[in-house]
Amino acid sequence: MSAAQGPLSVYIHVPFCAVRCGYCDFNTYTATELGGGGSQAEYPANAMREMDLTLADDRAAGYEYDAVSTVFFGGGTPTLLPADDLVAMLEHLRSLIPLADGAEVTTEANPDSVTRASLSRLADGGITRVSFGMQSAVPSVLATLDRTHDPEKVPQAVAWAREAGLEVSLDLIYGTPGETLGDVETSVRAALACGVDHLSAYSLIIEGNTAMARQLRRGELEAPDADDMADKYELIDDLARADGLSWYEVSNFARTPARRSRHNLAYWQGGDWWGIGPGAHRHRDGLRAWNLKHPSRYAATLAADTLPVADSEQLSAEDRLVERIMLELRIADGLAVEAIPAPRRHQLAVHRDRGHLEAAALEDGRAVLTREGRLLADAVIRDLVP
Repeated sequence: MSAAQGPLSVYIHVPFCAVRCGYCDFNTYTATELGGGGSQAEYPANAMREMDLTLADDRAAGYEYDAVSTVFFGGGTPTLLPADDLVAMLEHLRSLIPLADGAEVTTEANPDSVTRASLSRLADGGITRVSFGMQSAVPSVLATLDRTHDPEKVPQAVAWAREAGLEVSLDLIYGTPGETLGDVETSVRAALACGVDHLSAYSLIIEGNTAMARQLRRGELEAPDADDMADKYELIDDLARADGLSWYEVSNFARTPARRSRHNLAYWQGGDWWGIGPGAHRHRDGLRAWNLKHPSRYAATLAADTLPVADSEQLSAEDRLVERIMLELRIADGLAVEAIPAPRRHQLAVHRDRGHLEAAALEDGRAVLTREGRLLADAVIRDLVP
């Protein structure tokens, strides 16, 4: 048995939501959509059984991880489960593989899915960080997104989390149909007023099978154009920088390097991770696998002592190179020039001259996006991949 290179991260997908948001294309379910075996009450035991089977699978393949460096409870809304359930899953994971000293353990949460007591229990149980889905501070925008929380409750939830000793991130979405530039400014200023050290701001992507996409097709909503989205991103960047936060990934800002999401950086830097839960993806040294999506099928497969894997693929060396370019170019640390195939390196000077790449960083052997380059990241990446 050989030790795997690098640390292990663990993503635990909790696929439950109180209400399905119209824009959401994630693998989530409300209580009325779940059949037998897929209930919230049964979920923790199923997730822990999957951890057992995943560990056995790793060991059979010759992989032994010394420690878990990051854990992320995502969803869905993980905090719809009792805090004791999240803590129990974390403790079970810790019994299989120790947590590294200073491990980052994050849970996503909605502002209306936590209490002072639940956040305190999470902190006492080993959670170190909470990422609140704020999305907007403007009621009309939240209504369009089908979000149910009162934006005025966000500062209270942040205060409770800080009181419990948790690091706090706020997530925003910009580009909601009907949202103005002033609405975005209101939301960003409200988020920064909470004093958080991490902010995520994601452009709304409307997938074709969502309720919002159907509204667009019927002409009930109008999506913003590319120039409008760029203006909103630049405003977010300006406001974040003025408050002392710096970008470290195209959609993510942190006050210091220590406040960056180490779990997300593990994805962007090509690390190994477990994906626990319905529809979750895992990665091990170029082998990617993904689970059955529906909680009931997921549970039934685990009941047969079988990993609930729907399919897998072994990435080729070229696939892994393409992914490295796509992901590392999106982070502020940039991409080593030597990683770019020699026949494509002439494009670096082209994008430097267009103002998309930082000239000084290129001289030091790294490709780092400028702000204009961040707006055109996909185009830059296309020119650099083989």
